Amino acid sequence: MKSMTILITGICGFVGSSLALALRERVENLTIIGADNFIRPGSETNRLLLKRLGIRVFHADIRQPSDFDALPAADWVIDAAANPSVLAGVDGRSSSRQLIEHNLGGTINLLEYCKMYRAGLVLLSTSRVYSIVALNQVKLLEQGTRFVIDTTQPQPPHLTPAGVSEEFSTASPISLYGASKLASEVLALDYGATFQFPVWINRCGVLAGPGQLGTAEQGIFSFWLHAHARRRPLRYIGFTGLGHQVRDALHPRDLAALLQLQLTGPSRPGPRLFNVSGGQSNSLSLAQLTSWCDERFGPHPVQSDLAPRPFDIPWLILDSALASSHFDWRPQTSISSLLDEIGHHVDHHPDWLELTAPQ
Repeated sequence: MKSMTILITGICGFVGSSLALALRERVENLTIIGADNFIRPGSETNRLLLKRLGIRVFHADIRQPSDFDALPAADWVIDAAANPSVLAGVDGRSSSRQLIEHNLGGTINLLEYCKMYRAGLVLLSTSRVYSIVALNQVKLLEQGTRFVIDTTQPQPPHLTPAGVSEEFSTASPISLYGASKLASEVLALDYGATFQFPVWINRCGVLAGPGQLGTAEQGIFSFWLHAHARRRPLRYIGFTGLGHQVRDALHPRDLAALLQLQLTGPSRPGPRLFNVSGGQSNSLSLAQLTSWCDERFGPHPVQSDLAPRPFDIPWLILDSALASSHFDWRPQTSISSLLDEIGHHVDHHPDWLELTAPQ
């Protein structure tokens, strides 16, 4: 295979650094460069690791067009830089303008870079582009300690037995975060079509694994394990306060396997936008996650908080059948293996929540 250079934005975050390490192992003749603004606590830790592996990291903020002047040309860009919290813009830690400048303004600057160098773009989008109203219309049953789809009831269009498909409603409201990512998707596809460079869009479910700079709003699986082990207060928020709300989890190395196919495979017609997630078999409720933690770290009580939180939903699992059929791709890391890896990280990093806590 001929040589290839990939620029990863947000390379010192959990997803960016994990993808860099995984792709470095998977793709031959690959040069990886990265850009990061280091505003996320804990990101300097990943910078040192990447430097030891010979990956050059530029201090650059994708919101600033002039910061792109120092970046060398690349064949592909993987956009892993974003404010990934569904509460961004309303959480008191970031303003709505900052969110849009980062997630949408940054995309515009990336697209201009791709236009200049004819670089392909892999845009990492999110499951939170799907309509909150439509998701709340999904008929659910309580089965044990989790919600499941009620197959006896009529459901919103494009909900399959496996989960939410790419054609599910994206009508507002979807949160400011979701709107910034959905707008980025549209711009990316049109830039690619207009200026003739390839674009792939991957709507990712919850990405999770060891070393995640997790908070309750962004890296729930990692955060929950670390907080449980350190006996931090935990709460089941909303939805009867029992922790029956469900999400699925995907290890970044499984995402990297798909990216390898997108970056190195032959050009082909067909869809450019895919759901990418762990799916039903890799999904857990918070109550089930707590049970796992109780067995692993010892019992720790979780409080109930019935007050709803903005943009929360009781259930969201993506149907990745399109990615499976188009690329013959399926996640390989089971939920049990993923949690074991995080648990091992918890054992060896007792100060992780302090290191990665938002300022």
